Amino acid sequence: MKTTIQEQDGYMVAMLEGNLDTAAAPETEKALSPLNQVEGKDIILDCTQLAYISSAGLRIFLVVLQNAQAKGRHVYIKGINDKVRTVFTITGFSNIFEFM
Repeated sequence: MKTTIQEQDGYMVAMLEGNLDTAAAPETEKALSPLNQVEGKDIILDCTQLAYISSAGLRIFLVVLQNAQAKGRHVYIKGINDKVRTVFTITGFSNIFEFM
């Protein structure tokens, strides 16, 4: 699992590559933790290269969302494939997140 964070067009963008499963979750959570300190910018979780997400990965996304909302920011999901979208739909996360 590879995670890259950079600023793009006024957003903080986290690009996720690979499988966000239970084994990759601790490292990914640590890699995404700088997003919790960002002030004044909305966040995009770019899942274009994300092949799979488990419940552990969904929990990480939820923590990012909760921290952003507490600061009045938005979190957008971008580029999810059908397999990942199905997980979001089944779990109800498609009703919690905003999609680009």
